[in-house]
Amino acid sequence: MIPVILAGGKGERFWPLSRKSRPKQFLSLDGSGRSLLQATADRLLDLAGGWEGLWVITAFHLADGVREQLPDLPEANLLVEVEGRDTAPAVAWATLEIAQRYGDDAIVGFFPADHWIGDLAGFHQTLRAASDLARERGAIATLGIAPTFPSTGYGYIEQGEALGSFLELPAYTVSRFTEKPDRETAESFLASGRYSWNSGMFIFQAGTVLQELQAHAPYILEPLQKEGPSIYPKIPKQSIDYALMEKTSRACVMPAHFSWDDLGDWNAIERLLKGDQSNVELARHIGLGTQGALLYSSDPDDVIVTIGLEDVVIVRDRSVTLVVRKDRTQEIKQVLKQIQDNPELTTLL
Repeated sequence: MIPVILAGGKGERFWPLSRKSRPKQFLSLDGSGRSLLQATADRLLDLAGGWEGLWVITAFHLADGVREQLPDLPEANLLVEVEGRDTAPAVAWATLEIAQRYGDDAIVGFFPADHWIGDLAGFHQTLRAASDLARERGAIATLGIAPTFPSTGYGYIEQGEALGSFLELPAYTVSRFTEKPDRETAESFLASGRYSWNSGMFIFQAGTVLQELQAHAPYILEPLQKEGPSIYPKIPKQSIDYALMEKTSRACVMPAHFSWDDLGDWNAIERLLKGDQSNVELARHIGLGTQGALLYSSDPDDVIVTIGLEDVVIVRDRSVTLVVRKDRTQEIKQVLKQIQDNPELTTLL
C-alpha cells in the first residue's frame, strides 16, 4: 500500500492550543509525546514498507512544520497545496502523482493526520483486508467504525449488499452516506446495526479512482491533469465524500472494530484519558468542589484554580484562556470568526 496522510486541516475546535501555524496535527494530545501527525506516520510505516512508500499532502503554510516533524519523509513524497480546497482535490492530485510513479494498479490509502487508533494489530489487519477488497473487486473501500453511541457529530454509512469476507472481515456495498444526523436519527441508526461511522479513511487502486473521478468529478480531475497543482485556486472546494463517494457505484464499506477516535474537539481528550478520576488534569490544578472538568495548560508553571465548577473545559495557552461548557465546545469556531473580524486580535489565530 502507498499510504497518503492528509495533513492540511486547521483543528479549530482545539483552539487556543491549535493555531494557524501550529494546527492540531502538530500537537501531542494523548500523553504519548508524539504529535498526531507523527503517530499517524508511525502506524503506517510498516504498511508503506518504510519512508520511501509514505506520502503526505499538506497546505503551503504547514509544509515546513511537516518537514520538521517528519524529517525522514522524502521531499518528493511531500505534496504542498498552494491553497486548501478540501479533500477531493487533495485525493485527485495525490492519486495522479502516485499513478504516474507506481502505475494504475497501485493500492493507495488516504488517512487523516489527526485520528487516534488504539489497536495497531486490528488496524493493520483491516487495512490489508481493505486492500484485498480494492484489488479483487475494483472497490473504493472506506473503513466504517462500529458506533458506540448515537453521535450527531459524525457522518454515517449504511451497509448494503454483503460482498463476502476478506481476511475474515466482512465487506458490504454502500447503500448511502448520511451527514451528521439529529439525535433521534442517530439513535435509529445505532439500533438498526446496519450503520457505521464514516472514518474518512479510503483504500483503492489508483486507476479505479481516476476513472471514477473522470466520470463523476471531471471538473476536479481534468484541470489537475492539464495544468498541475498550480490550478488549485480555481478548482471547486469539495470533500471527496461529496465529489465522489456519494456518487460512485464502487463505494464499499468494511466495518472496523479497532479502537478509534477522530479527536474532533476537547471532549475527545476526556474520552481518551478520563479513567476513574473526577477531572482530566493536564495542568497544575487546585480545585474545590470541581467535577467533570478538563484542564490544560501549555506552560507547566501555570496554576489553574477552580471552585464549584462542573463539566467545563479550561485551556491556557500563552496569552489566551478558554473557559467553555463541555456541551458547547463545537461553538469555538464561532468565536474564531469574531476574532478574525477584529484586526487587533488576529494574532491569536
